[in-house]
Amino acid sequence: MADLSINLAGIQSPNPFWLASAPPTNSGYQVQRAFEAGWGGAVWKTLGEPIINVTSRFAGLHYGGQRVVGFNNIELITDKPLEVNLREMDETKKRFPKHTLIASLMVEHKQEAWHEIVKKVEAIGVDGLELNFGCPHGMAERGMGSAVGQHPDLIRQQVEWVKEVAQTPVIVKLTPNITDIRFTARAAAQGGADAISMINTINSLMGVDLDKWLPIPHVDGKGAHGGYCGPAVKPIALNMVAECARDPLVGIPISGIGGISNWRDTVEFLLMGATGVQVCTAAMHHGFRIVEDMIDGLNNYLDQRGIASVVDIVGKAVPTYSDWGHLNLNYKVVARINDDTCIHCNKCHIACEDTSHQCIDRVLDSETGKEMLVVLEEDCVGCNLCSIVCPVEGTIEMVEIPNDQPPLSWNERQAALAAGGNNANTDASV
Repeated sequence: MADLSINLAGIQSPNPFWLASAPPTNSGYQVQRAFEAGWGGAVWKTLGEPIINVTSRFAGLHYGGQRVVGFNNIELITDKPLEVNLREMDETKKRFPKHTLIASLMVEHKQEAWHEIVKKVEAIGVDGLELNFGCPHGMAERGMGSAVGQHPDLIRQQVEWVKEVAQTPVIVKLTPNITDIRFTARAAAQGGADAISMINTINSLMGVDLDKWLPIPHVDGKGAHGGYCGPAVKPIALNMVAECARDPLVGIPISGIGGISNWRDTVEFLLMGATGVQVCTAAMHHGFRIVEDMIDGLNNYLDQRGIASVVDIVGKAVPTYSDWGHLNLNYKVVARINDDTCIHCNKCHIACEDTSHQCIDRVLDSETGKEMLVVLEEDCVGCNLCSIVCPVEGTIEMVEIPNDQPPLSWNERQAALAAGGNNANTDASV
């Protein structure tokens, strides 16, 4: 079996699967159960001044018969006294010395407050610190969480304060509620952060009760925006991880978070630059034992490819992630429909006719008299829509059409035009 152990900025872990700082890591009882189930690490629910949480506080988005496609919460940081958390963290680390235990921290914007809490948590032997600059609700209104995470200068300053006293690696947890996450990631690196974790939850309102006209969830007749997570946010998180992984001004390891539900999601995050992953919603939905399938799936994936260590795939897909202007304008694919497996639901025809490029016709086979769906390849732009809406996997295949034109990107085309080039390749249709 492959070696699943990782080293994230000096933090050793028996595997890349960590529980994120959230309700599943609220107590020693929970974290110890998670470690028994196989999780390699856990980021303790954020420590700070105890707060009072509200009820109710969670909401789920269900779609197409699938439960919890998205998840929303208005829960805040720990509501237990610091000394209670520290005692339980100490007990947990002593019982599971080889597992990774990270302290998530959030305090007010004061140098002495950061110094004090860092010294207290490191005294019990945690493996690292995660600075929570991502929480989008409740704490942000108090000048913490994403209120800090949306300002690169505040991130840089507070990371510098922490690094003045920290003896363990410092991870900065970033908010996605920002125009370009690379700028806050760069600020974290400039402040001396050893790694970044992303993404925290996205500002959201899960829904409105159509009978009572109240936000979902609501507290005594009023609601507030919460943090959105779960499978539905994965594409957003994966993009942000990839953007930071390919940015030379960031240049520090990444702990990937956001909609990770199985080993396949994990592999995608690792390929796009994450050294390890953190999971929350999937554990809340299915329980801690989902990590067993994650570990088995990742092991099988690596073994089938003859890959000795999970770290060997970290970042391998990053060079393929680029800007639109670098894509090859002369590359072409078209749709091909397999009539043997087609169920003639006409979804592809309707989608193409109404909302794409009108390149799928319904024709009668002259020999059998049977209606067939045929792609007019000269009109097909290779948009993939028909293959996406087709309910039968593999029935519509996107096939590359060979051509004798060399690769040509938009940037190259524009550069050639600016230089006065008259090469026919600069006239690629877009």
